[in-house]
Order: sequence, then structure tokens, then C-alpha cells
Amino acid sequence: MNKISVIVITKDEEKNISDCLKSVEWADEIIVVDSESTDKTIEIAKKFTDKIFIRKWEGYVPQKRYAMSLAKNEWVLSIDADERITPELKEEIQILSQNDFNGFRIRRKNFLMNKEITSCGWEKDYQLKLFRKDKADLNDRLVHEKFIVEGKVGTLKNPMLHYTFSSFTDYLNKINYYTSLKAQELFNSKNKIGGWTIFSHTVSAFFAFFFIRKGFKDGIYGLIISLLHSVSTMMNYVKLWELQNRK
Repeated sequence: MNKISVIVITKDEEKNISDCLKSVEWADEIIVVDSESTDKTIEIAKKFTDKIFIRKWEGYVPQKRYAMSLAKNEWVLSIDADERITPELKEEIQILSQNDFNGFRIRRKNFLMNKEITSCGWEKDYQLKLFRKDKADLNDRLVHEKFIVEGKVGTLKNPMLHYTFSSFTDYLNKINYYTSLKAQELFNSKNKIGGWTIFSHTVSAFFAFFFIRKGFKDGIYGLIISLLHSVSTMMNYVKLWELQNRK
């Protein structure tokens, strides 16, 4: 059986961190890198691990690279505070024998207000979460960063649970932060846009999620997700337009 190090980065996650860490209590090591939380995140995390490191926020990639550097085991499982490892997935991870894979993708079951979403592309959400430490790194994106593994990558059978947000207020705050990062990425890559781009991308984002990706199958939930995706897309390009037109 391979020993597993779990890494989690946090910032004001008192609503999520207990359930998250409880789902990985079986791991050989749990590392929490906290970005100066002002709530009870650290206090709660101490119930599960003594390996808590405080580090000023420098972005998703630097925080996760730092957390990964602290892991003492060959295999690392990276999860977010709003994700949970099921007992079935735990067993699958634990019985991994020596093999020629250097990483594994895990499908996320995504939930909106405790309703599992089976449309909008959320049902095909595979993330590289488990990997050999010496074979992995992250891409250099400001947002929606991903682990990259050198060599062979497999896919585990059992999914993990992802409770994407606890309230619409929290989610809108998250959208506001993410879209600022995305707009900066687009600006850095010299994208140029006008009013038509903002309009067309906003409309097509809703159409893609609600019709092409069959968001209508999830009723009001699919409608909400499609609308939020449309709003998020609009904010990406409005903020990009703002960056372009600053004096």
C-alpha cells in the first residue's frame, strides 16, 4: 500500500474544512497551507492535523506548489476545502499497488444546493488530483490552475464529491475574484475586444450550457448554472475591456 500525503490550501473555510478533512482522516499525512484566515479555519483544522502552515496568499499555483513541497510521501492527493473523498474512493486510492502510472484523474460529482448536477458539462468534470510528487507540477495560470504529470495518467472509477458553493452570495464573491484573474490572463495574452465580443460571448455562454450541454435537464438548477456561467463570461470580458481602456 502506498503512503498518501493530502494537501489542502485554505482561506476562511470554516464552513467546509471539517467535512473535508474528516473525509481524509485515513491519510498518512495531512498538510494544510492557510492564507491568513480570519475565521475559525485553523482552529478546526488543528483537530485533524498538526501540519498547518501559514503563508501569505500569492496565488493558487504558488500556494499549491508550496503545499506539495512539504509532502513527505511519494504520492500526493490534492483536494480543495469544498471537496470530499468518499469511502469507496478512499478504498480505491488505498489499494493502489506499484504501477507505471504517475497520476490519476478523479471525476467530481458536482452539487448545487445539495442537488447533484448531471448536465452543463459538470457530469464530465475530471481533475488530476492524485500523483507522484516527483513527477508533477502545475501550469502557470492565474485561475483554474491544473496539475501536470510527466508520464502515464489513469482514471479512477469512484468519484469525489464537490459542493461548489454554500450560498449564492459566496458564489458571486468567488465569481468576482475569478473573473478578475481571468481578465488579467486575457489582457496579458494581448486579447483585444469590443462591445460585440462582450455581447456575443455572454449570449453564447448561456446557449452552450443550457442547450448544447443540456442544462435544461436539471430544471431550475440547470437554468441557474447557465445564467451564472453567462454572467461570469460577461464579467471576464467587461473587466478585460476595462483593463484595455484604462489610461
